[in-house]
Amino acid sequence: MSTSFTEVVSSAWQAVSTVDEPAPTMVVVGTAIVALVLVTVRPLWLKTRHVITQAHEGSHALVAALVGRKLSGIRLHSDTSGVMVSSGNPRGPGMVATTFAGYTGPAVLGFAAATLLTLERPAAVLWSILAALAVLLLLIRNLYGFVSVVIAGALVGAAAYLGDPVVRYTAAYLITWVLLLGATRPVLELARTHSRGRGRGSDADQLRWLTRLPAAVWIALFAIVTAGTAFYGVTRIVVTQLS
Repeated sequence: MSTSFTEVVSSAWQAVSTVDEPAPTMVVVGTAIVALVLVTVRPLWLKTRHVITQAHEGSHALVAALVGRKLSGIRLHSDTSGVMVSSGNPRGPGMVATTFAGYTGPAVLGFAAATLLTLERPAAVLWSILAALAVLLLLIRNLYGFVSVVIAGALVGAAAYLGDPVVRYTAAYLITWVLLLGATRPVLELARTHSRGRGRGSDADQLRWLTRLPAAVWIALFAIVTAGTAFYGVTRIVVTQLS
C-alpha cells in the first residue's frame, strides 16, 4: 500500500510540475459552451450548482481557518444549500471576511484556475482541486455531503491521474468555466430572494448584522467581485488563446 501511495504522489508531482503543450482551441471553446449551457439551463443548473456550493462552503472554511477561527464542520444538502460552522469571535473583521468569502470564493477560485491554465498547467488545476476536495471531505458532517464530495473527487482524480493531456485540459477548462461563469448566478438568486423579503439568515443578512450596512450593499459587492473576477479570468484565457 505504501508503494502504491508513493507512486501516486510521485505521479501527481510529476504531472503538476510539467508544462503541457497549449490547449487545443476546440477544447477551450467547446468546454466554454458546455459550461455556459450548464449554468444557464435551469434543470442542468440545479445539478451544476452543487459545484458552486462546494466552492462556496470551502471558501468560507478556508478564510475562517486563515483568520484563526475553529472549524466545526460543513454540511452540503441535496437542494444545493450548505452551511459551514466555525467558532470564535462572533463579530469583527475575521467574521466579516469569513462570511464575505462564500459568494465571492467560486469566482476567485475560477480565476486562480484560469491563471494556471494560461500557464499551460491543467494537471496543476486538477490536483489542486483534488487536494481541496480531500480537505473538504474531512470537514463534511452529513452523508449527502460526503457522497457528493467523494463523487466529485473520483471524477477529478480520474481525469488527473488517468487522463492524457487533452482529457486533463478538457476537465480543467470545464471546471474553470463553470466556476467563472456560474459564480454570479447565486448572487442574482440571492438578490431576488431578498427583494421578496425572504433573505433572513443569508450571508448578506449576516453581514448586515455584523457591519450595519444594508444587505443590498453586500449583494452589490458580491456581484461586483464575482462578475469582475469572472470577466478578468475569461479575458485572460481569451487573450492567451489569441496570442
